[in-house]
Amino acid sequence: MTNPFSIDRDVVICATRATVFRYFTDPERWALWWGKGSRIDPRPGGEVFIQYPNGQSAQGNVVEIDAPNRFVFTFGYDRPDTPIPPGGSTVTITVSETAGGTRVQLRHDVATEPVRVEHVAGWRYQMAVFAAVVAAEHDKDLVATVDQYFAAWALTEAAARRTALAATCADDVVYRDRFGFSMGRDDLDGHIAAAQRHLPATLARDGDPQVALGMAVVQWRAAGADGAVAARGTSVVELAPDGRIARVTGFWV
Repeated sequence: MTNPFSIDRDVVICATRATVFRYFTDPERWALWWGKGSRIDPRPGGEVFIQYPNGQSAQGNVVEIDAPNRFVFTFGYDRPDTPIPPGGSTVTITVSETAGGTRVQLRHDVATEPVRVEHVAGWRYQMAVFAAVVAAEHDKDLVATVDQYFAAWALTEAAARRTALAATCADDVVYRDRFGFSMGRDDLDGHIAAAQRHLPATLARDGDPQVALGMAVVQWRAAGADGAVAARGTSVVELAPDGRIARVTGFWV
């Protein structure tokens, strides 16, 4: 029977399911999204402890671990004057693959409507923090990937260019700007080869990108053989769950 007093949150994270699930079972990663001092014993019956920045704490026990699909634990506050006693409610997290990454569905079953209302904002915030923390691990190589991708634009030897694109771009990568629209890595390779004939230049990052949640905003410049800047622009880069580039949208200055 469905509990009418449940809080339900649903987020999609650009990361693999294995990467996401580690944040429920690895004690160091658990503390990254709950806060310093939080801990978990990742075994059925193991202790769950959450230390909030405001000094409040919560605790419970692991009920079920079915990696990388499902994680269940009890939840309640340590103080006696709080709406949920220690272990007095149940949190169920279901993890599944979906287009663009991993879907995380959280359900917190509580006993009354006032308690449900009181916790909606908290879970909205906590799941946003969770998504950002997981994405930060997934995005750790994004800058290096972008640099290698930009370098591929200067490779005139076809085999070397295709190797570089295979390392940095998904098979179905989509590229678009005002001078080109390609779908798939082979099509992108053809577009780059054509661009080398019409605008021979070296493409490079122009400063540090802004990176968040599997996406980056990257300033770039294209310089000719004499070093003179021929063009500048901005690209929005979206990653695939495996860390390669899924989509690039370019804006020319």
